[in-house]
Amino acid sequence: MKPHRLPFIIRNMETILTIILFVMIAGYFSIVEERGINQVFKTISRIGMAGAIIYVLSVLKKLGHVSALKYENTLAPAFYVMYLLLGFASFMWSSKWQYSALQWFMTVESFIFVLLFMKAVVIYNTHYPEKSINFIRLFAWSIFPIMLTFVIGSLIDEDTFYRGMRGGEEQRLGGYIMNPNELGMLSSISAGMSYMYLQISKHKFWGFLMMLASILVLVWTSSRSSAIGFLMIMGILVLKSNNKNLKIVMFTGITIAVPLLIRFVVFKDDGGVEEVLSMTGRLPFWTALLNEGIVHEPFFGYGFMRINYTDYFQGLNTYPARMTHNTFMQILMNLGFVGFFIGFWNVVLTIRNFILHKNHPYGNFFIALFIPVIINSFTEFGIFGDANYGILFWQFLTLLFIIKPAERLRLDERLKLKKFKSKYKIDYPIFQPTEADAAIK
Repeated sequence: MKPHRLPFIIRNMETILTIILFVMIAGYFSIVEERGINQVFKTISRIGMAGAIIYVLSVLKKLGHVSALKYENTLAPAFYVMYLLLGFASFMWSSKWQYSALQWFMTVESFIFVLLFMKAVVIYNTHYPEKSINFIRLFAWSIFPIMLTFVIGSLIDEDTFYRGMRGGEEQRLGGYIMNPNELGMLSSISAGMSYMYLQISKHKFWGFLMMLASILVLVWTSSRSSAIGFLMIMGILVLKSNNKNLKIVMFTGITIAVPLLIRFVVFKDDGGVEEVLSMTGRLPFWTALLNEGIVHEPFFGYGFMRINYTDYFQGLNTYPARMTHNTFMQILMNLGFVGFFIGFWNVVLTIRNFILHKNHPYGNFFIALFIPVIINSFTEFGIFGDANYGILFWQFLTLLFIIKPAERLRLDERLKLKKFKSKYKIDYPIFQPTEADAAIK
């Protein structure tokens, strides 16, 4: 009997998942200045992509794929779920429960999306090891269109794509579309993914183009924290590489780039050493949060994504702000020391999972994603802040090494797998531990 041809969605799964992830990330951007329209766009794009990944899983199930999975080292996601549960409970004492609920639902939605996305990738890779989906390719291609859009947009429409800072004296890439520091974080992630894509791809042109676009966006955002993250990623990845020629090229590039980044990004003409040491004025604000803010609600905070009884917090000698510009200060103010403890252990256990899997093929992927996200968390929204794609990326890291194919199948699963292999004339083993997982054990 002639084997059935694999359906379109199976033959193009990586492309489909790349598009889904691209739209999900793009859903955090503002497409116009009108807030109401942006909210509709963000809601439709994010919920739509959650629906899309649910559809992908339903198709996999309908086609006979066996979704027998196991979950290992689950303490990190368990603490993240505890964080979400505490956030939900905080609606009862939140200083504005409607805002807390909105932020909470967006965070939960992205967590569910990532969980289902990871599940779809594991199921697919288990059944089609020769077509294995690679997260490095997935992220590189998902972010590249965004980088390209900002490069082209900056050249043809400066008014839209640049944001005036310091009374218009400084222009930074991002405009109303995205906070320059958040965009800088994304560009440093993209640069890291591009570098790794160059290592695994036969066609180097696209990898170099991705790298060029990422570096241009990084420089034009003038983001100090992102520049530091980029240098750290490249330094670590280059040191870990076995390709001597690539090491020479990349170290040469970094050597040239470091003085320029230090001169034009880290110590700007209008910045100076004093501004850098004060974290661009954030240290006095953080001090006020500790001395004047958290003392009123030390145990459970002001409610999910709330830092005061009103919309803004202003210390005796600080500027007013709706967020803390530090994700760890944010969770402390939101959910008090109880929430801070939960968030802290989520971070520690996520890092522990990486250490246990440091020789895994996704070890470098973790590094390229972790460094920019965690650095950004010290100065911006971060992983426990208001809805942003840093949270999305952190959720990927928290679940990265957790979901794996089951080693033993139930009788009904074995029968279903036998039928699937017969239908598509598959003769290779399915639901066998990968070499990487076997090496870890």
